[in-house]
Amino acid sequence: MATAVSSPYSSVQMTAWLRGLISVAWADGNFDEFERELISELTRDELAPGLNVEQFDPIPAQELAEGLGEGSSLRENFLRTAVMVAVADGIYSTPEDEMLQSFCHALELDGSVLESLRATLPNQVGGEEDFPNPPATASALPADGPASGLKPPAQASGIDVLKPARTWLDGLDIDDPRVARFLCKMIPAQCPFERDVKLFGKKVVHIPPMCKLNPLYEQLVGLRFRSLCYLADDCGEDVSQFC
Repeated sequence: MATAVSSPYSSVQMTAWLRGLISVAWADGNFDEFERELISELTRDELAPGLNVEQFDPIPAQELAEGLGEGSSLRENFLRTAVMVAVADGIYSTPEDEMLQSFCHALELDGSVLESLRATLPNQVGGEEDFPNPPATASALPADGPASGLKPPAQASGIDVLKPARTWLDGLDIDDPRVARFLCKMIPAQCPFERDVKLFGKKVVHIPPMCKLNPLYEQLVGLRFRSLCYLADDCGEDVSQFC
């Protein structure tokens, strides 16, 4: 895809970056055929031709660190995009959390923001479930283990536990067209419609709009918008395919 700007990162760094994002996207083992095709397209266009998605292995944390190199700014921007991928569907699972924690440790970054995000998992705050009736979603039933809807901030106590995460995520720099395209494809163009899933005429699960399910939805929308602006204004690309 033609672009008016060149990437500030080497091919080795970008391969590690995108492999890391794909690893997070598949961390909970809950991906459908659409997601499989999307990942296949991304790896073919943005990574390396001939990469077999069916045999894709998550990138080890240390290999990720070596591939990205020593730049702290680059490493932090990678972790921001990885968190965005993890919460894009409104579901933050234990496998995603464990992978992000391992990446953070290998990259020698401050994990305090991840701790605030980790507090949204069930039974993590004060040893009690602060969100006893989370909205049920189809993706809340992964094949490899339980996941939880991303809980809203603790309003009753007046403490917004996700404020550090919001501020940190808003600081993401968009300066590479390949990462921008990845984010435009991974983050939905609009809040998915609320709907019921029925089986044999009986409702089995209710799926609420993502904007009501995901307290970090505004950060996701903002990131997608900035990625589109970067591709259109700085790279001179036609972004109609993402709209």
